[in-house]
Amino acid sequence: MASSSALSRLSNLHNHLRPLDSNNQIEGLVKFSPEVYQALSSGRAVVALESTIISHGMPYPQNLDTAKQVEEIVRKNGAVPATIAILDGVPCVGLSAEQLERLATLGTRAQKTARRDIAYVVTVACTKLSNVPSFMAKLLQVGIPVFVTGGIGGVHRHGEETMDVSSDLTELGKTPVAVISAGVKSILDIPKTLEYLETQGVCVVGYKTDEFPAFFTDTSGCKAPCRLDTPEECARLIDATTKLKLGNGVLIAVPIPKEQSASGSKIESAIQKALKEAREKNIIGSAETPFLLARVNELTGGASLASNIALVKNNALVGSKIAVALARLREHSSKAGMN
Repeated sequence: MASSSALSRLSNLHNHLRPLDSNNQIEGLVKFSPEVYQALSSGRAVVALESTIISHGMPYPQNLDTAKQVEEIVRKNGAVPATIAILDGVPCVGLSAEQLERLATLGTRAQKTARRDIAYVVTVACTKLSNVPSFMAKLLQVGIPVFVTGGIGGVHRHGEETMDVSSDLTELGKTPVAVISAGVKSILDIPKTLEYLETQGVCVVGYKTDEFPAFFTDTSGCKAPCRLDTPEECARLIDATTKLKLGNGVLIAVPIPKEQSASGSKIESAIQKALKEAREKNIIGSAETPFLLARVNELTGGASLASNIALVKNNALVGSKIAVALARLREHSSKAGMN
């Protein structure tokens, strides 16, 4: 996972960090940016960033500005950002400014990718986006332990009837990568999502909170199963999960900043109205979440977009600190093991 030398650089890191060809690519499998490749090779902290938010999370040019600002937050806090996407059939770990611009202008024409889609996308050389499940296994293989996103997917309302359950949850259950998010959007069924995560064996942590956050608000009415208060504590948890070979991921749920959570009640009211409209229009499946987010932004006069940007930046800040603490911990463990 993190590119320290502990546990043979965690799983398959040595196998995947073979010398690059002239395109910064390993045998056509994964293309690294020079910055990310050098960081992984030297054991520096690297933070994976999803690309879905660039094209699907917000409109242009806010999406591009936010992507650049998030990467800068990661750098300022001592880690290297690795925004991830499949471009023209090639999985890319770390994007250039030109590639970020391309995704931002493509918008929703760039499609989301789940684990089931990766082989097909590579085969037909499409351009796709990374969300939580599509790249978690790849992050494990290339040695990146921390993945920052806005919020994870979950069990949709009435999911017991529709079986509409995000693959984020099953991926977290079988891939030992730590996901930093603002919890789960309240458009989903949060209690059932937490139950599903428990079934999958996922350790769910509230960061500096006893209550599981609900994306736009810092309260959900659901107790967080665990609580940790520092990046160092989170780093030790991630390291222990790996050393124990539990095989599951860790979800670290970070509440939205207090100054943004004040608008939570207004946003929650808009969510309820948007949910009602979605049911009336029979908007379901993969079309539901984009519709709800866009409608909520309209109903709140842009307040939900401002909150979305704020929480993503905050998650990047926390995720960077955790990644740096984890890299230091593993470097220390490695040096102690050689003595």
